[in-house]
Amino acid sequence: MITIIASTNRTNSYSLKTAQYYQKVIKQMDHDASILSLENLPEDIIHTDMYGKIKPRSFEPFQQIITNTQKFIFIIPEYNGSFPGILKVMIDTCRFPDSFSGKKACLVGISTGKYGNIRGIDHFTGICHYLNMHVLPLKIHIPNINKEFDEEGNFFQADTLKFTKQQISQFIAW
Repeated sequence: MITIIASTNRTNSYSLKTAQYYQKVIKQMDHDASILSLENLPEDIIHTDMYGKIKPRSFEPFQQIITNTQKFIFIIPEYNGSFPGILKVMIDTCRFPDSFSGKKACLVGISTGKYGNIRGIDHFTGICHYLNMHVLPLKIHIPNINKEFDEEGNFFQADTLKFTKQQISQFIAW
């Protein structure tokens, strides 16, 4: 099972639009993928005991999705030169180490600036390694994400089309 994580809790985000595009392309390649948007995380996710044995019951549906997923595509926007804190909170709330250990990750950095979240993807790669995840070597960085979509929600820039399809093909075959 492939799960695409839109790694922000911001509504109507470019992360979610990118996740929807990836899902569409994966479907065109005759595979299935679901989207897990962090904008749907329960509001009670942050509490003083979240690092202990007490997890909010409202998080259990998210935990089940994470547990049942073998391959993750993380669409990660740039927040202050790194990745959104809500992504780290979600990972910290998951059961450790079995939620991510031995599973595969594909990383896509996006930003409205000109670097496509290079630093954030590097930071998150370190976390993936700590979690014992296998990271696809082809990491995509999409700068100026606000200029990448057409009216139907598809990428249209030649380089973006080329490299996202290459990444998706490698990830499916992996």
